[in-house]
Amino acid sequence: MFVDKVTVYVKGGDGGNGMVAFRREKYVPNGGPAGGDGGNGADVVFEVDEGLRTLMDFRYQRHFKADRGEHGRPKSQHGKNSEPFIVKVPPGTTVIDEETKTTVADLVHHGQRAVIAKGGRGGRGNNRFATPTNPAPEIAENGEPGQERNVTLELKLLADVGLVGFPSVGKSTLLSVVSSAKPKIAEYHFTTIKPNLGVVDVEDGRSFVMADLPGLIEGAHQGVGLGHQFLRHIERTKVIVHVIDMSGIEGRDPYEDYTKINEELKEYNLRLTERPQIIVANKMDMPDAEENLAAFKEKVADKETLVFPISAITKQGLRELLLAITDKVDTTPEFPLIEEEVESRVIYRHEKKEMPFKITRDDDGAYVLSGDELEKLFKMTDFSRDESVKRFARQMRGMGVDEALRERGAKDGDLVRIMKFEFEFIE
Repeated sequence: MFVDKVTVYVKGGDGGNGMVAFRREKYVPNGGPAGGDGGNGADVVFEVDEGLRTLMDFRYQRHFKADRGEHGRPKSQHGKNSEPFIVKVPPGTTVIDEETKTTVADLVHHGQRAVIAKGGRGGRGNNRFATPTNPAPEIAENGEPGQERNVTLELKLLADVGLVGFPSVGKSTLLSVVSSAKPKIAEYHFTTIKPNLGVVDVEDGRSFVMADLPGLIEGAHQGVGLGHQFLRHIERTKVIVHVIDMSGIEGRDPYEDYTKINEELKEYNLRLTERPQIIVANKMDMPDAEENLAAFKEKVADKETLVFPISAITKQGLRELLLAITDKVDTTPEFPLIEEEVESRVIYRHEKKEMPFKITRDDDGAYVLSGDELEKLFKMTDFSRDESVKRFARQMRGMGVDEALRERGAKDGDLVRIMKFEFEFIE
């Protein structure tokens, strides 16, 4: 089964917890703090494997969670960092953040890697908190939580040439006679329900990769028919080969087919109009094809557009077509999916810093504190030790939490909730 789009959950490993420990050595009186830091959590890394051709594996495993770092040890020993969690993806995979809809990575070349979810840093041990006023602290941090997100993987095939056109115009037949690909061919619409790739070897020793995309119909960019599911695959192609049934055997006008397909490509992505397009007038062995071709050429506005009359069945005109396609592929540059932003100048703007927390009320009257920065701080606090609890209270006070609760009307003894934990507000 061909799968080219899937959504998965990824989470970087949490950092290891720091340790509270003290030196206990013979002849060393009043040993100081010796708790080591925790190790860093593992990153979730996507790596291109050229042996993969589909996202099929992701239909059965949609959660990828990396290992956490090792906890700190006594004698100031650092916990072990976790190794990156490698996830193999096929060439041509684009990773998109589900929440922000921004492109995280565009993975094309074999062995190319991208960090999709960063692991958390290890928590600091108590030897990192020693000060002249507190030489023996009983404070250690828990590890930082790893980054977690939902991402959409879109596979966009790596092909030099993309075949487009209405159903049953002969795209699959053309691919089958110019390459070793064996696409399904039959006398009904939408025979092709997944893209097919074939390597085309030209007589002068050159070669290129051709993709046969399922037939487009009018309204494809809005989700009509099968073609809309696979329009993304043409985004990487250098050259578009537009196959037209010049015989008009199904009662359609060849020029109307030509304009409708081009309109669908333009509506889907305006940048597709930048790609050079070669028109293939197929089924020239059929009656009325010559008359239709003459009328078609008169209507085409751009007289420089290349039109090649062929018959995929009889192989008429294929040699000239393949040489022309190869020349276009060789002279056409790559079209990157992600534009590199070049800043000619730097503009500094004053932006008001967002509050690191927000306060809401639950139905039971409790004050609920939330926010990424506050929740991260909470997760990294070891509540089994009084000094750590006091430190957390000082950090919240420094954030302005106490003052904000008073402004919302909190009084002594009121319930305050952070995630699943509850505290009493004390004046």
